Amino acid sequence: MKRFIASHTGSLPRRLARCFARIAACAAVFACCGLAQAAPPYSGTIYLAPNLITAADPSDYVGVSYSGQGVRLMFDRRTNAYAYYNAYLFDVVYANDVHVQAQVNPEFGSAAAAQAQVEFYAPVIGRIPRALRSQVSTLWIHAGDQPFGGGNNNLLIHTGSYARDYIARGILEETFVHEATHTSLDPFHAGSSGWWVAQQWDREYISTYARDNPTREDVAETFLMWLAVRHGLGRVPPDVAYTVLTTVPYRLQYFDSLRLDLNPYVATHP
Repeated sequence: MKRFIASHTGSLPRRLARCFARIAACAAVFACCGLAQAAPPYSGTIYLAPNLITAADPSDYVGVSYSGQGVRLMFDRRTNAYAYYNAYLFDVVYANDVHVQAQVNPEFGSAAAAQAQVEFYAPVIGRIPRALRSQVSTLWIHAGDQPFGGGNNNLLIHTGSYARDYIARGILEETFVHEATHTSLDPFHAGSSGWWVAQQWDREYISTYARDNPTREDVAETFLMWLAVRHGLGRVPPDVAYTVLTTVPYRLQYFDSLRLDLNPYVATHP
């Protein structure tokens, strides 16, 4: 889904740095020669492995407590703008004493109704890898029929038709993986030299969404598929696994080199 902040330049992973000059030169040759790119195999990736993370998987979620109301600046997709709200505030605790503040739009009408939303979504977020929650400090929760979002040390949730669709399709966790990738990985990798090299060397994109937004969506679109084929292969359709492995191998190697903390996710293999 579309983010609401820009990414920043990051460092070059050591494994790819050793061959940067050679790969960059080859990429320049590819560009000069105008070698054709294949059409991406998918329109988007969040729908491809709906069983990758499920409600039966472990969660780092510990609990939540109400902190009262307070004025907070929050982004709302319905107006496509930031605004101040007298939000219901909650302290969400995850494993290793990690705290995230949930800020809930007062439109829900009561602290109890707001807390029900937090208690539904916070355990789901606790199932995604810790590396993806490393930069998350707040959750914004609104009503309304808008997609989720990530960035700005935040995860943005709208509880209307998009959320219901994610739930019905069994991709709520996978959607949070995508959005939390924006929050925790994009700032360090989306604009990095190493990622650019991997893009050039692969010559293809895993989805049209990634291809059409190469600096904004490619990391998030690809990371979910890396998690699927490297650590959740037992839950991925074989044709999807084959397509991912053969379409973006250098991007997969890039993620391999990061040695990310994937807990509490438990790897599954055939």
